[in-house]
Amino acid sequence: MRVMRWTLGITGDLLVTAGALLLLFVGWQLWWTDVTANRVQSATVDTLTRDFTATPPSSTAPTTDKPTPVAFGQAFAIIRVPRFGADYARPVLQGTSLDILQRGFGHYTGTAGPGQVGNFAVAGHRTTYGRPLHDIDTLREGDVVVVETKTAYHVYAVKRHRIVVPTQVEVIAPVPEEPGAKPTERWMTLTACHPKYSAAERYVVFAQLTKSYPRAQGLPAGTLAAPRKG
Repeated sequence: MRVMRWTLGITGDLLVTAGALLLLFVGWQLWWTDVTANRVQSATVDTLTRDFTATPPSSTAPTTDKPTPVAFGQAFAIIRVPRFGADYARPVLQGTSLDILQRGFGHYTGTAGPGQVGNFAVAGHRTTYGRPLHDIDTLREGDVVVVETKTAYHVYAVKRHRIVVPTQVEVIAPVPEEPGAKPTERWMTLTACHPKYSAAERYVVFAQLTKSYPRAQGLPAGTLAAPRKG
């Protein structure tokens, strides 16, 4: 009996320890990764902002960036979404690997650039690592998404959303959901895991370009104003 009690006691202690370690891991995954990722992403936004403003842009500069290659992992744009808050600003990096998505939005390689004809497609975490698209399901038709680059501000308006399985890659086609079609319009697609805390599906939001403004001109007043809730 003494040996059995000792065995049960040791087993109980091990289970309690394992449970505590699991809780610590969950806390790290759900909270601490947000803390560290937010710091990194904020620093990247600050660096991009300094870079964008280092050379005063010309009022005659083209608003559509030339399709020059962007190095894998390089940050090249800032996304602002008024629905997510007045101070919301996240960097966009080239590529969608796991390490890139820990540092901000990832741009699907091979899709259009900001403001270009085609589909500027990006992915972002919905939970952990700063969760830039945690509230993607709150976006409504007409909501503004601004993509800021060195030469321009590209203003997109949300048109619709879909929930798909990960294999439905046609959502990032040049003409969203129409693989093989020749693009004539300028789209942006945002993708994130769905539902929250799961990767079983993807929540996809499609937005269409309404206008691009040269950086020297700036954005019209009220563009980044928070929309009504609901």
